[in-house]
This record gives sequence, structure tokens and C-alpha cells, in this order.
Amino acid sequence: MYPNPQDVLPLAPRPSLDQYKKQAEELVRACLSGAPDAIREWAAPWPALAPRLEAFARDTLTSRRRCALTGAQFVVARMHGFESWPKFAAHLDGLARAGSPISNFEAAAEAVVAGDIVGLERLIRQQPSLVRARSARAHRATLLHYAAANGVENYRQKTPANAVAIVELLLSAGAEVDAEADMYGGACTPLGLVATSIHPERAGVQNALMQILIDHGAVIDRLGGVGNNHLFVRGCLANGRPAAAQFLAARGARLDLEGAAGIGRLDVVQSCFDDDDPRKPIVTVEQMRAAFGTACTYGQLAVAEFLLGRGVPPDVRLGDHGQTGLHWAALGGHADIVALLLERHTPVDSVEERYHGTPLTWALHGWSDPPYGTPTDRYYEVVALLVRAGAGVNPRWIDHNAAGTPFGRRLQADPRMRAALTGERS
Repeated sequence: MYPNPQDVLPLAPRPSLDQYKKQAEELVRACLSGAPDAIREWAAPWPALAPRLEAFARDTLTSRRRCALTGAQFVVARMHGFESWPKFAAHLDGLARAGSPISNFEAAAEAVVAGDIVGLERLIRQQPSLVRARSARAHRATLLHYAAANGVENYRQKTPANAVAIVELLLSAGAEVDAEADMYGGACTPLGLVATSIHPERAGVQNALMQILIDHGAVIDRLGGVGNNHLFVRGCLANGRPAAAQFLAARGARLDLEGAAGIGRLDVVQSCFDDDDPRKPIVTVEQMRAAFGTACTYGQLAVAEFLLGRGVPPDVRLGDHGQTGLHWAALGGHADIVALLLERHTPVDSVEERYHGTPLTWALHGWSDPPYGTPTDRYYEVVALLVRAGAGVNPRWIDHNAAGTPFGRRLQADPRMRAALTGERS
């Protein structure tokens, strides 16, 4: 869990060091008690984080710190996003002093995520250096990173309706457009975080935010700017943001094989296999398989066909958990690729290792909780294709008694999907 800068707890409305010292002392007592559930009970007040928080506290105190107060203080600091207890204490001290750099930065971050442009302008007038200041938290984000609604603490990942005006204000005041922050492996830039975040996409301002950052000089070929040492297009695809990937590619973002496969740039994919060009980099088996999986995920039929023709097995296991291209195509509702893979004799009931699901259960999951922007109409033909090919249907899915679950209620209310589960075309 930690040091993930997103999965952290907000501070109390009027935080004091004493209240967090008390939390640490309570954790020490739980550890010293030796009771099997004591640390779990200590973490219970924070249910969203409790399992991971318990594991982190148990590892820190029983494996390394032996129930020491310093270890418990470290846990409390990390659960709020700070690298150490002294840094956490310094942050709380700064918050307690009105007008301090820490207090002003926190107020400005709140103004950014709330869309309070008047309050933000006032704070910047009072302290112009705020636009280049850094959070005291482990991610070291600037205000421009907070405007990206990604990578910072989850409770601050919000995109207000006036997010473009907020970013314009920050940039005009001198914010560093390509400032790097320490999340997702480090080196994340505001553009990379905007491009891979669902919040600006849902708010309808993702393209406008990316464009204003590019207009102010943001680099779109900055390796790792989206995190995990990825190029921008590939990073967008890895985070389920195909529209952002297309947007950046149209503005010159560099394409590797996997990125080109995911946005359907067959010409670029083919160029990676130009046997007459000695300057062309060698394409590895792993890269071909990753590109095939991405093509299946995003419904790029021509690319999938091309890669099958270059020797990728249609039933190849992808990634660390053994999913096939059929799993990914089914999840995305891509009937044409599902049909292609079934024609190539991909096993219809192959089970992946993470969720122990088949392509049919992945299709049903996609239908009941579709990837953002995916129409549910796509899934009827996918399900019917899989069933006609022999996919196993659990009789309990279509039993009237199954209506007690959210999935069962949704299924009972949708005669088209019930028909698809018998193999009927819609």
C-alpha cells in the first residue's frame, strides 16, 4: 500500500500533533498486547484502507520495529502521506500558523480542486511563489499537478467545471509546465497526469486541459511523464484513456509498437516489421504479444489480424495472470475480434489466474460495469458469439432466484442479455 501517495487519509479538520501521537500510542498498545486481531481493530476506523493499513502496520511493527513507538509514528505519518514522523510533525506545525508557506499551499491546493479561482488568485497575490511551491507530502506535487486530478491524495482528485481557467491562471502566474512529481514511479508531469486521469475526461475538459498545457510548452515525448517509464500514448492506453491517446498521437506524440497497436495505427505497426530497413529496432516476442493484447483490448481488428499473421498465437497468454486476447476483446465488447479469435480456435472457456474468469464472465462484467465510454449494446453479440462457440453458462445466472444480487437484478431486467446467454443474436 504505502508509499502510494493516493491511498492516504485526510487530516482532521483542526489537526494537532497530540491527537496523532495518541493514534501512535494506541497502535503500540495493540502491538504489545499480542492479540491476533488487535492491529486489525486499530485499523478498523478507516474501513476503506483497513486491510492494507493493517498489513503495513503489522509488517512495520512486528517484522522490523518490534512494537516501538518510532515505528508506530512512522505508520501514522505514512498513512497520511508523509515520508516520516518529523516531516509530518513539521507539516502540522505549519498548518497551525496562519499565513505560513505550508498553510498557504494547502489552502491553494483546496482552491484548485474546488474551482475557487477567486480564492486562488488572492493566495497567489499574497504569495507569488505558491505557483512553484511543492507539497510537503511524499509526492511533492505542485498546484498544477493537483489540477490534473491524478496521483495526489484520492480525496483531492476532483476536476471542477472551471479547471481550464484554473490551469490558465497557474500557468500565467509562472507555474512550471513540466514540473515532475514523485508518483507512479516518479517523474510525472501535469500533462501526463491529465492525459491518464478519468476525472477530467468525465468533466469534459480533458482535451482542453491537454491543449493548454501543450500550448505552454509541455513536452509530449517526455519518457515517464505519465509514470512507469512509459511513452505518453502507451501510458494513456494502460490507464484506459484511448481518446487521450488519440489526441496526443494526433499532436505528434511518439508511438512505440504497443501504443500504435492500441490506437489502430496499422501503418506504424507494419513499419516495425520492415525487413528491408536495417535501422528498424528488433521486435521481441514479448513486444508483439503486448501489442496484440492492446489491439484486442481496444478493438483494433486490422492490427490484431496483422499480428496474428506475424506469428502471434491466437490463444497466447498475456501478462502476469494468463488472460488471452479473447478475454480482453470480450471485456471491451469487441465482437469482430471475438469472432476472429474464435475462428482461429482460441479456447472459449480458458480461465485466467487473477479472477478465475472466462471470456464469457469478462464479457458479462463489461456489460454490467462497462469501461468508461463503452456502450452496453456492444455486449449482446459478444455474449451470443461466445455461447454459440460453447462457452459455459452458469444456470444460476438466469434463474429467477438470482434476482437478489445486483448482477441478477440487472440480468432479469434485460431480456436481450438473457436471450444472448442462450446464443440468440440480438
